[in-house]
Amino acid sequence: MVASRTAREKKAAVEAGPLARVKIDVDGSQQFVYKISCTECVAKGDRSWSAYRPGEDNGFMAAMDRWTFHLTEKHPDAEAPCLAYLPAAQQRLHERREGSGADS
Repeated sequence: MVASRTAREKKAAVEAGPLARVKIDVDGSQQFVYKISCTECVAKGDRSWSAYRPGEDNGFMAAMDRWTFHLTEKHPDAEAPCLAYLPAAQQRLHERREGSGADS
């Protein structure tokens, strides 16, 4: 059985930890779009820092990877279950950079 959007949102919020606010929207293609924002950091103006990016790369793994990198950079003492996947997130980033021709 496929998990509901609410169930996925709750699971992602647990994985992201207490500094995160998680919201899942549905795009025009009926795909889930994950938006993870930080309860402490501000990006532009008064908007919270967010792992959401314009475009199609806002699935669970992409958003959680960006959130994990944000936690390790801006909140190094924070604890969250997603930090256990940091080595895998770093590997995916490395592979994306190699695939795009960018230097590592």
